[in-house]
Amino acid sequence: MQPKVGPDRPKRAKTPGSGRARGTPNRVTAELKDLILGALDDAGGQAYLATQAKENPGAFLSLVGKVLPLKVTGKDGGPLVVQWLP
Repeated sequence: MQPKVGPDRPKRAKTPGSGRARGTPNRVTAELKDLILGALDDAGGQAYLATQAKENPGAFLSLVGKVLPLKVTGKDGGPLVVQWLP
């Protein structure tokens, strides 16, 4: 007799095309994002964020860290070149 649960359980074949397409956000995640963006718009949008940057820099920088890309590269995936302009 084969076990009904656990790692020794036989695997079922996945039906092609079943499930969410790769890159499609979870419905709940998308709805939550829309709610947050709506609340930001109601609070004043960019002006509100600018105020928070001054009054609560720790929380604001935490938010900035979450929305910036995790890896920054230069042109065509090469190294990032920083130039200071006079």
